[in-house]
Amino acid sequence: QVQLVESGGGLVQPGGSLRLSCAASGFFGSINGMGWYRQAPGKERELVARIPSGATTEFADSVKGRFTISRDNAKNTVYLQMSSLKPEDTAVYYCYVNVQAYSWSRTNTYWGQGTQVTVSS
Repeated sequence: QVQLVESGGGLVQPGGSLRLSCAASGFFGSINGMGWYRQAPGKERELVARIPSGATTEFADSVKGRFTISRDNAKNTVYLQMSSLKPEDTAVYYCYVNVQAYSWSRTNTYWGQGTQVTVSS
């Protein structure tokens, strides 16, 4: 059973920093993509950042220059370092991983349970 365990959310003042972690376990195959989405109240879920198997990364325009994403393949873990946080970053953050069992099989996406990030003074 695939499990994604998120941690690191919480309450932070504007301008502060948080680091989210997401550890995946219980899967068979290889991870070929990891990332983070977020969903604010009354809004649709949006991509925050993602990191494919290689070194390339992709960020939403709203977080460029403030957030970084990294992954530890040995630990099957993806991180989201968030700096210069703003009230509009307040949302539930969800991690995901794309897992492929074999090179010829389809990719399955698994989601974390979500972690609340609140930016407020």
